Amino acid sequence: MISYIKGILVEKNPACVVVETAGGIGFNINISLATFSALQDVGEEVKLLTYYIVKEDANILYGFMEEEERELFKLLITVNGIGPNTARLILSSMSVGEVLNAIATEDVRAIQSIKGIGAKTAQRVIVELKDKAKKAELSGAAKISVTYNNNKYEALSALIALGFAKAGAESVLDKIIKAEGINLTVEELIKRALKLL
Repeated sequence: MISYIKGILVEKNPACVVVETAGGIGFNINISLATFSALQDVGEEVKLLTYYIVKEDANILYGFMEEEERELFKLLITVNGIGPNTARLILSSMSVGEVLNAIATEDVRAIQSIKGIGAKTAQRVIVELKDKAKKAELSGAAKISVTYNNNKYEALSALIALGFAKAGAESVLDKIIKAEGINLTVEELIKRALKLL
């Protein structure tokens, strides 16, 4: 397994990044919004903790700035009905601390508010992870620092990368901008859109 990748950040999008290592290899790494917000600027050196998934038709790397986020990702994908993309969607919609708090307090509604998570899946997350989250020594206060920028295009690209149709995602983003103004950050746009799509 690839534990981490260290190199120059050559491409940065809300859903994925490309990191070029010393050997001249560019790794395409899927990320959550929390990791996107914590990343350095393009051209700077970055170290991403990784989780490598092998499928029949693809080999996929997921990257994380913080160990707490990677550990929670690994726990989430053990839940029946939650794959890597759904786990990434959960980590893009809520912080590590918010997810852990929802599990600890058995807040089904908080988890169910994430697009694509039904009541049964939300209950499974809580039942299956309540004890595991404690054993993994994840801190409920774990927070990833957030820096913002405002860009409808980046928000739309992220939503498309997460599996949403372009037309529907763009329509929702337009409604959000019309209702709340043009000063929303990429993360705010995506989080609001995830609740409406």
